[in-house]
Amino acid sequence: MTVLRTVADTKAFGRRLAAALEPGDLVVLSGPLGAGKTALTQGIGEGLGVEGRVTSPTFVIARVHRPGPGGRVPLVHVDAYRLRDAGPVELDDLDLDAEIDSSVVVVEWGEGLVEQLSDSHLEIRLERHDDDSRTATVEAVGPRWTGRAHDL
Repeated sequence: MTVLRTVADTKAFGRRLAAALEPGDLVVLSGPLGAGKTALTQGIGEGLGVEGRVTSPTFVIARVHRPGPGGRVPLVHVDAYRLRDAGPVELDDLDLDAEIDSSVVVVEWGEGLVEQLSDSHLEIRLERHDDDSRTATVEAVGPRWTGRAHDL
C-alpha cells in the first residue's frame, strides 16, 4: 500500500508506475469519486511522455493521448463509469482508434468490466481518507507481472 498525501504525490506515483508500463499493458483503476483516479492517470501520462493535458474522459468515454517528442507509448484513457450497467465491455465497444497491443490502456471504474481484455493487468484501488490523503493498493494479475509486483 502506498500513501499519497497530496495530488502531487498521486501524480508522482503515476510517473513511477509509468516507468514499468509497456505497450499492451492494462491498468484498471477503482475507488470512489474524488479518490484520485484521474490524477494518477495524469501522472502516468506524464511518465509516458504523452502530448497535451490528460483530463477525465467521462463524457466521451475514451481519449487517446499520443506520445510527444521523447514520449514512449500512447495512452488510452477510458472512463467506464457510464458503462457499469452494460456488462462486460469489448474493446471494439469502446470505439477506440488505438490497439491495446500498442498502447498503455488505463480504465477508470473498470473493475469487473475490462479485465478480459488482457491476460495480465494491474488493479489499483484508490481510497480517500478523512484527512484528504489517499492510499493506493496495487494488485498485479497474470503472467506479465509475475515476479515484478515489487517493481511497482
